[in-house]
Amino acid sequence: MNTPLLELRNATVVRDGRTILEVDGLVLNEGEHVAILGPNGSGKSTLIGLLTRDIRPIFRPEGPCVLLRGRALWDLMEARRLLGVVSNSLQEEYDRGFRVRETVLSGYFGSIGLHRERELTPAMRTRAEELMLMLGISAYAERTMDTLSTGEARRALIARALVHDPAALVLDEPCSGLDPHATWSFLATLRELATPERSLVLVTHHVHDIVPEISRVIMLKDGRIVADGPKSAVMTSERLSALFGFPATLEERDGSYRLW
Repeated sequence: MNTPLLELRNATVVRDGRTILEVDGLVLNEGEHVAILGPNGSGKSTLIGLLTRDIRPIFRPEGPCVLLRGRALWDLMEARRLLGVVSNSLQEEYDRGFRVRETVLSGYFGSIGLHRERELTPAMRTRAEELMLMLGISAYAERTMDTLSTGEARRALIARALVHDPAALVLDEPCSGLDPHATWSFLATLRELATPERSLVLVTHHVHDIVPEISRVIMLKDGRIVADGPKSAVMTSERLSALFGFPATLEERDGSYRLW
């Protein structure tokens, strides 16, 4: 069997004496497109922190709880190159006077902005230009991040996450703060990024973020996985009603979803 890209085993996160996330088992495979769906406070951000090694689970004597490609020990920068993460907290860090081009290039160093001692190679600069062109932000290369719309800034951060060609792109609440047109445009971009060569992990509380390319949905509530399986089996009105705590009706059209 192929080694999973990411694996959690009996992973528990405790904060201030309270368990905020408890995952008995979770496997994400290479090239798999997955949505992690849950209401606010369900533990989604904590789960991302486990995957990126920014949050550590409690120690288990029986063995490691978090494995990346079958390994428990990774250099932090090496792990971050494996996973390209775009989150609202990262966007807040970049809501300043960083130029778009240096924002993208900073992905090579895992830094917020570029520092003078960083050495940029011609290959790095070429890759950054290619990504800005692909994501439709080349015209903004010399503008600062705080002058962009939310959607434009998010595209710059996706380019930053892609500089290393990561095995997985993890997007936390990808359409948060976007107007309807920007949401439509951004979801179209996500569909293009969902290739067989790269896993796409969407972490969201909006069913309309789940693009047709997503094949698996994991539902998270109160820090526990309550459903995990093929999208067609998990995405039902009954499950969504239980997940969000109200009588929900799910509408599906051409592989996209809407909740009533």
